[in-house]
Amino acid sequence: MPSTANPEVAQRQPELLGQTVVVIGGSAGIGLATARRARAEGADVVLTGRNLDRLDQAASDVGARHTAAFDANDPAALAIFFQDLPTPIDHVMVTAGGPSYRPLLEMDPDEVREALSNHVVLGLEVARSAAPKMRPGGTLVLMGGTGGRRVGHGLGIVSAATATMPPFTAALALEIAPVRVNLIAAGFVDTPLSATLLGDRLEERRNELRQTLPIGRVVGPADVAALAVHIMTNTALTGATYDIDGGQQFV
Repeated sequence: MPSTANPEVAQRQPELLGQTVVVIGGSAGIGLATARRARAEGADVVLTGRNLDRLDQAASDVGARHTAAFDANDPAALAIFFQDLPTPIDHVMVTAGGPSYRPLLEMDPDEVREALSNHVVLGLEVARSAAPKMRPGGTLVLMGGTGGRRVGHGLGIVSAATATMPPFTAALALEIAPVRVNLIAAGFVDTPLSATLLGDRLEERRNELRQTLPIGRVVGPADVAALAVHIMTNTALTGATYDIDGGQQFV
């Protein structure tokens, strides 16, 4: 016999409701997409970036609770930023910085040191400042890449820099537990940074990837953002590296 009751449609609760997500480098690209996704899941979002105008636009776009314009590679500015944030923080994502594709022999010693250590030092300084203010089970999400896993012409120091990130992530996860640390290793992602690096070759690269990637399309910032938010919400994940490149490294 059919039921005469009117069943209520179950509503999925936002997965980050009541939580705070800080995005270091959140004014464009992957950082902005992650902030947008986190807001959609109910989080309060704090954005940082170097360009104040772009940061203000991003904050308006996602409805950020707070913004701060500074260079994330300045340890003193980074420490002051986290000191001034109200507690608690739940998740921090670091998307600031980018690769250097210069030939090795054209780099001086200081440039080599910076290229090898830049992402590790930034991740460490963020962890040092943020972890004491983070809830247990929250996560620090770092960004790396898959493209540098194969040594090749034109990659320069990138392959060596890429190799440092997974073991660094695992070691840091042990040191700041119960705060979790995870690494997203992305291939080509269609962002403003990619456009800057490729210039007039951007559309050629997009077409090449559409034809060769197993997924049949180019990976976008929203794809990486979805993975980042999953890492934030799944409290069993720590010390691990998660590839997202549409199968690029296999073709």
